[in-house]
Amino acid sequence: MSQRIEGRGKMPPYLLCHIADFAKRGVDLLFPPRCVHCGGELSPGGGNHFLCGDCSAKLGPQSWPGCRRCGALEAAEFVASPADCAVCRPIKLKFDGVIPLGSYDGVLREAVLKTKRPLHENMAVALADLLLGRRNEQLAEFRPDLIVPIPMHWQRRFRRGANSPDILAACLGRHLHVPVARRLLVRTRNTLPQKDLRPRERFKNVRGAFRLGNSGRWPLRDSRILLVDDILTTGATCSEAAGVLKHAGAVAVTAAVIAKAHAAH
Repeated sequence: MSQRIEGRGKMPPYLLCHIADFAKRGVDLLFPPRCVHCGGELSPGGGNHFLCGDCSAKLGPQSWPGCRRCGALEAAEFVASPADCAVCRPIKLKFDGVIPLGSYDGVLREAVLKTKRPLHENMAVALADLLLGRRNEQLAEFRPDLIVPIPMHWQRRFRRGANSPDILAACLGRHLHVPVARRLLVRTRNTLPQKDLRPRERFKNVRGAFRLGNSGRWPLRDSRILLVDDILTTGATCSEAAGVLKHAGAVAVTAAVIAKAHAAH
């Protein structure tokens, strides 16, 4: 499978993930590493290869108390029984669970927005590293057979360059030892930005927006798929993608995301 990112000669996702390993081995002694978020110098032997301790603490809690199905903090009291969640119970979500790093606000919101700008791919690597450290138990418990990033339409990719879910998925796959199928899903049309739409409009906006691409090389029947995106709000995008994967034979789809945003009504 080709590992190149289309457009503008961006560094392939798998190479970005290798940076963390090189930093861990101390190859940057001549140029002391700095936190990719605040710019502060990193202490040797730190847990995250790109983030200082202060930023790491602010970017995501040690555990996520929200609903295991939709991730909503508003339903934290229903964690033990997701079927009773007042937020996702009325919605037909096609994925089975969510593993978020933190809430889409404050420092984490700033960090996620930074990953969407050119030359900030290392922030995506840092957030993937943090997600692995904070949610390793849940990721391992799901036992994925395949990791699939939410694709970006080619027109938007051409304007922006790299797609942060590609980088996140590459890092997760490398450390979980799970294959990443970057071209398994294809976005069929350039949908409107979800952030500009109301919750109900978001589901309509992405309806029919995905199809299977190069699916012949990936055994999807009875597979467990980890779907990767940067932000989950209503879950419309991940739900639509999960529906395509389940129709192709997947038995379980869980979304791993950096940030869970509150869905305004």
